[in-house]
Amino acid sequence: MTNTQVTLIQIDNYGPWTVTPEPRREVDLQTLQSRLYADLSQLFGNRDGYVFFSRFDNMIAVTNGIGMDAHALVQESVANRYPVTLSLSVATGDTPAAALDTASTQLQDAGSAQAKDRREILRGEPLAEDRRTTEDLQVAHFDVNDATEKYTDRIGAFDTFIHIEQGYAELMRYLREAHDSLAFFVGGDNIIAVCSSLDETAYRDAIAHVREVVDVDLKVGVGRARTAQPAGMAAKHALEVCRHDGLDVVFDEP
Repeated sequence: MTNTQVTLIQIDNYGPWTVTPEPRREVDLQTLQSRLYADLSQLFGNRDGYVFFSRFDNMIAVTNGIGMDAHALVQESVANRYPVTLSLSVATGDTPAAALDTASTQLQDAGSAQAKDRREILRGEPLAEDRRTTEDLQVAHFDVNDATEKYTDRIGAFDTFIHIEQGYAELMRYLREAHDSLAFFVGGDNIIAVCSSLDETAYRDAIAHVREVVDVDLKVGVGRARTAQPAGMAAKHALEVCRHDGLDVVFDEP
């Protein structure tokens, strides 16, 4: 099993705000969302966490080692710099999906995402220090085999995007349903997954499934560590071994 701490990040009352007192320009909303994601990525990243943009008005962070006081400081920083506020729900679980399900329920119990009186909720509990280990998180970094040669340099940009997104969507669905794990597109042809304790066979099965269903070939590097950033870096190093040696699955774990 893993010990995953997840924080669900939700912009308060965002839908109504975007049309009050009248609909706001989409370009301004897109700019706000992207800047907010960048700031949150840095705020949590400076504390060894990962933030994934999800739907932008909802973001998901892996926050092992980040306490509630630090979460409150993130809320304060955003409130001081943006015209919107954030609610945060922190939860832990033996699998990433279980942790996120708990975080979602906690925030839903606090009120609707579009409720005017639900502001800057901070709920949940971080992973207890006596439960933490050096191998709490397993992070997998996938990318598409020969994406430049197969897609970017051969077919249109939008068709390339479709192929990459199909691979991501199928991997995301498969890992969630088969292994209670969470996968996120992070740009280019890269996907980062926060996983339960999967072995090499499980990763090979996932790769084979995506290849069979949507004809996209993947490789993956896997890392494990106490917090998200070191686990992610270990996964990146393992992925480089995949690229160099022509392998599909490589583990770089303690």
